[in-house]
Amino acid sequence: MIIDWLEEWFKGVLIDGIIGNLSGLFDTVNTKVGEIAADVGATPQGWNSGIFNMIRNLSESVIIPIAGAILAFVMTYELIQMVTEKNNLHDIDTFMFFKWVFKTYAAVLIVTNTWNIVMGVFDAAQQVVNQSAGVIIGNTSIDIDSIVGDLQTSLEAMSLGGLIGLWFQSLFVGLTMNILSICIMLVVYGRMIEIYLVTSLGPIPLATMTNGEWRNVGQNYLKSLLALGFQAFLIMVVVGIYSVLIQSISATGDVSGAIWLAMGYTVLLCFCLFKTGSMAKAVFSAH
Repeated sequence: MIIDWLEEWFKGVLIDGIIGNLSGLFDTVNTKVGEIAADVGATPQGWNSGIFNMIRNLSESVIIPIAGAILAFVMTYELIQMVTEKNNLHDIDTFMFFKWVFKTYAAVLIVTNTWNIVMGVFDAAQQVVNQSAGVIIGNTSIDIDSIVGDLQTSLEAMSLGGLIGLWFQSLFVGLTMNILSICIMLVVYGRMIEIYLVTSLGPIPLATMTNGEWRNVGQNYLKSLLALGFQAFLIMVVVGIYSVLIQSISATGDVSGAIWLAMGYTVLLCFCLFKTGSMAKAVFSAH
């Protein structure tokens, strides 16, 4: 009798501990996943206006003068090439000077409007993300009670050894889910910081756009901007797939299987989120 009483008491303690571990187990991940649509759908200015203004001021006060010097060098080099190609002005064509002046004017116009060009790229990407959000994003919340049904009854039907094993599993999964929520934050926040870093140097590569030999620098920069902008769309697609997988978990009453499957899908979510950057660059041939 005493042994049976101790066993029942220990089972009660384990059941309370497991329910405590599982209650809110996925809350942090649910919150982070729910915030993804708002974070990736925001423009650099909308995501954090303080950082945006700082980066813009640095770019306009520090980077644009450097871009101007590079532009002057590039266009002077191009003029020298034009002159030497025409046999040192022995075979002169006055139209080439008008062409050079027009290209220089266009280059200056591009450099001075760098922020308008950059923000135009991200505004276009934001429109795509916002239009797709209602289609892609479903219910991404993980509720262990809805997955396994009556959790209390399911736990009471388990043996003492099974409860001990499940208690350790719930502790491990809880730690893992906190780590995964940090990984999700790193992907989303890391992308935005990368956007700020790339846009801060925008005038320099755009200063090479009108030169035949150097234009690849500016073209690759624009490809990088497109990749960063449309990475948000890939992130939304990944979250949409995650939503479908989470909702497909059947209510079998297997508590251990349900939490491990949910964690597995979350690990897969993090892995795919980390891959979206390289996927977007591959699509736009950016490097």
